[in-house]
Amino acid sequence: MDGQLFTWDALTAMGGASLLTFFVVQYTKSLLDRLVPRLPTDLFAVIVAFAVLTLAQLALGADGGNWRVYGLAFANAFLVAAAAGQINNKAANPPGGKGGGNEGA
Repeated sequence: MDGQLFTWDALTAMGGASLLTFFVVQYTKSLLDRLVPRLPTDLFAVIVAFAVLTLAQLALGADGGNWRVYGLAFANAFLVAAAAGQINNKAANPPGGKGGGNEGA
């Protein structure tokens, strides 16, 4: 698997899962806003993060019948979505840029 940008192992970690969540939300947000206009982007990011984490765990051989896989993916989805939101904030308002970004953060 050399040359892969994402691996299943990377998607189980905070960095990989949050980056993929950020990209999926960014590329599908306008479509989602037209289909389900009342769904907040933050909640959509949690749903995407849950899907990413669950798929990564199942791809690595987790037991799909074990409720613990889904429970941990659900809990971790909030952390991953929050990290993806911070990636979005830094992309929209880079530190030192004209957006009033957080210098030193």
